[in-house]
Amino acid sequence: MIGRLNHVAIAVPDLEAASAQYRDALGAVVGPAVPQPEHGVTTVFVLLPNTKIEFLQPLGADSPIQGFLAKNPSGGIHHVCYEVEDIDEASRRLVAAGARVLGDGAPKIGAHDKPVLFLHPKDFSGHLIELEQA
Repeated sequence: MIGRLNHVAIAVPDLEAASAQYRDALGAVVGPAVPQPEHGVTTVFVLLPNTKIEFLQPLGADSPIQGFLAKNPSGGIHHVCYEVEDIDEASRRLVAAGARVLGDGAPKIGAHDKPVLFLHPKDFSGHLIELEQA
């Protein structure tokens, strides 16, 4: 069901510092910071030949990333994102298998303007999974 790895998301306390480190020290192509108010984050995508790295910084006091950074002040891997052909079918299949879809269970529009949903980490070896419709 899952396709290629779309990105690995890293929560960071300082978006500019993380971007500069990847750009200057690693020579990566780093995109602009883009506020995502509907998700409570500002994102930056680092473009790699085979995937992307997404930096997440809290946007607003109610950001879901705020709690993650409170527990991990230096930042850390927040989630992995896999592509799926049909997000509604993937959701139905996963729920039927006992997986929990976070939120109200309905896909939301993500940072790439495509439908996404998140799966509960306790159902997947302790890590948060994002699915994005390809």
